Amino acid sequence: MKVLIADDHGIVRDGLRALIEKHPDWEVVGEAEDGQKAVQLAVELLPDIVIMDVAMPNLNGIEATRQIVDKLPSVRVVALSMHSTRHFVVDMLKAGASGYVLKACLFDDLVNAMETVMTGEVYLSPRIASMVVDDYVNDVSQDNVPISSILTNREREVVQLLAEGKSVKQIAMQLHLSAKTIDANRRQVMDKLNIHNVAELTKYAICNGLTSIEF
Repeated sequence: MKVLIADDHGIVRDGLRALIEKHPDWEVVGEAEDGQKAVQLAVELLPDIVIMDVAMPNLNGIEATRQIVDKLPSVRVVALSMHSTRHFVVDMLKAGASGYVLKACLFDDLVNAMETVMTGEVYLSPRIASMVVDDYVNDVSQDNVPISSILTNREREVVQLLAEGKSVKQIAMQLHLSAKTIDANRRQVMDKLNIHNVAELTKYAICNGLTSIEF
């Protein structure tokens, strides 16, 4: 089984590689330090599984998962995150992830997740599974849908990059679009969210899992 690891912390990638390659039938074929690199390597290396951190710079794990699953439907993505908040889990599953594992859990939990998703099933850490069951039992209302769902994929990318301190020109170059287009995206997002400055937009991005306070 070919595995791609995507996490912005080198020490985490090193640890995962060491643990995964102890399994005789598993091979780590690549490592990515951000979401954009994860998408690029997934297309180049065609892994069976991508271990995907949720909060990463340039392109977060949610958007990277959405792009990978769209391009490579057979690839299984397992989210590995410190976040157990509902909207992180919901957004990752909606993006196409087949599993969600908390970093606080033991490595055995990740192994179980990888083995489970390769059979075509979904795996959630026990703590996450309990939350999902509670939501189902309580019939969560539409009002609790993550606010980030009102933005398009492109708008979410722009919000993340703005929150990470990039200028409109830098974002345009990174996304291969015109500065005019990015500026229009920025204004449209602010209108949708009733946000009036980049500081408020950054707070929104952090609260809704589009970026991390570390960036």
